[in-house]
Amino acid sequence: MKLFSEMRTSTQAISLFAVVCAAVIAITQVSTEEKIADNEREFRAKALYEIVPREQIDNQLLEDTFEIQLFELGHQAPVTAYRARKDGVVKTVIIPVTAPDGYSGNIHMIVGINADASVAGVRVLAHKETPGLGDKVETKKSDWILSFNGKSKVDGQYWGVQKDGGRFDQFTGATITPRAVVNAVGRALDYFTANRIALLEVKPVENPNQEVTN
Repeated sequence: MKLFSEMRTSTQAISLFAVVCAAVIAITQVSTEEKIADNEREFRAKALYEIVPREQIDNQLLEDTFEIQLFELGHQAPVTAYRARKDGVVKTVIIPVTAPDGYSGNIHMIVGINADASVAGVRVLAHKETPGLGDKVETKKSDWILSFNGKSKVDGQYWGVQKDGGRFDQFTGATITPRAVVNAVGRALDYFTANRIALLEVKPVENPNQEVTN
């Protein structure tokens, strides 16, 4: 009986320990997930407001969002895009773009496009490019990504890297990465042009000469 009692006590202790451990793990996981989510939100907000500074708009970018399907821009599932407004009018749309042809894999970025189809800015969010070469797409490594600012496809210059006869510099010893980014931004501009009315929430203009019938 004494042995049975000791075994039962040990079993209860082990069960209690397991419950406590499970609770600690669950609490840690939840708090960690919340921390990661907060960090990701802060990182994304920083990138968004680098493209469109807060003082230039009067809405909250992280709140003025819409879901969109962008197969042609490298996304198989719907993604979140953003609208920047001034006095209620959409001035810039920021859409996520993936370049699938980076040197070491996908390059994930966001591309801001102004209502006049010019680039407001581009920021790379994640990549696996070679340190010291392809990582120059990051603003902390180089200002190369800023060369997109204000550019458009309607000014007569070829949209490509200089090695391909285009306007954008490539990196010394690395052409694949900048080419992938340039081409991806170009596809984003094409998408915007094809879907401008919906993206900018432009209302159709009524024909003043149209007859009204009852």
